Amino acid sequence: MVSSSSEPYVVSGGEAAGREVKGEDALKALSAYLADDMTACNQAIIDRMQSSVPLIPQLGAHLVAAGGKRLRPLLTLASARLCGYGEKEGETRHIGLAACVEFIHTATLLHDDVVDESTLRRGMASANALFGNKASVLVGDFLFARSFQLMTADGSLEVMAILSAASATIAEGEVLQMSTQNDLSTPIERYLEVIHGKTAALFAAACRVGAVVAGHNRDAELALEQYGTSLGMAFQLVDDALDYAADQQVLGKTVGDDFREGKITLPVLAAYEQGTEEERQFWKRVIEDNEQTEADLPHALEIIARRDAIRITIERAREYVGQAVEALACFPESELKNLLRETVLYTVERAR
Repeated sequence: MVSSSSEPYVVSGGEAAGREVKGEDALKALSAYLADDMTACNQAIIDRMQSSVPLIPQLGAHLVAAGGKRLRPLLTLASARLCGYGEKEGETRHIGLAACVEFIHTATLLHDDVVDESTLRRGMASANALFGNKASVLVGDFLFARSFQLMTADGSLEVMAILSAASATIAEGEVLQMSTQNDLSTPIERYLEVIHGKTAALFAAACRVGAVVAGHNRDAELALEQYGTSLGMAFQLVDDALDYAADQQVLGKTVGDDFREGKITLPVLAAYEQGTEEERQFWKRVIEDNEQTEADLPHALEIIARRDAIRITIERAREYVGQAVEALACFPESELKNLLRETVLYTVERAR
């Protein structure tokens, strides 16, 4: 298991030069290290969001303004660079594919917010809250279509196979989550299958296509795919913990959304499994029967804390963090490898 207390290191170039990098700073340093690539990627995103239908660029501008860490496209760019791609003039495939990954992700967010009836995204009003459900679904479809245009433009059947498979897996994960909603008998293994589908699959694909465009060997592809999978699993586990442990400003969405929607996440499963009969009856009423009052969320948070469910969830996330770090072992030591290593450690530090 990897501890987030590992020693910081010094970045030698770019905006982060001379600084010790750790935690969230590692993610900022990764962005700084890839600043030129990210600028090109962001421009590609803006260009591809243009349309003669005014509502599409309007909603797109809202999404761009909402920001976000752009972690998934960063992973594509970083993976390509780690494998030596992008150093020669004309090597730009990773830029288009990073934009493609972001379009896939953003399309799923638009659809998810409609399904979940969310009103906040990244601390701002969600697109569906501002533009309505119909516009959000249709613009999400537009972004999916744009992503497949970018895949086609890349011209690699292998890349298309990886990203299209990830898109299908995301949809399967969302449907599987819907089928487990309000069901406290859901095994932890099924919950992990859900988060692999809805989150980790795209992380894995984002990393793997970076190695593919670099023409690297199969071992490097699979190592980066494993890194992405493990990072994605840790990331979602921490997100699920934060829904019961963070304040709204930190979380960027309404705290307790998962609770109100009856979503089955590890904090709930852990609290239910270890709870008294009275506590289990509470969970059955609020989650399975979906009978909630205003006092129920604070009570749920008390039980979650009493049963140490957040720690249990974070410890499971740390296991995936360890797997992600191990997956990088086949690559020689470098500044970029260090940044990727510390970025995965940042995922669990978000819960502090």
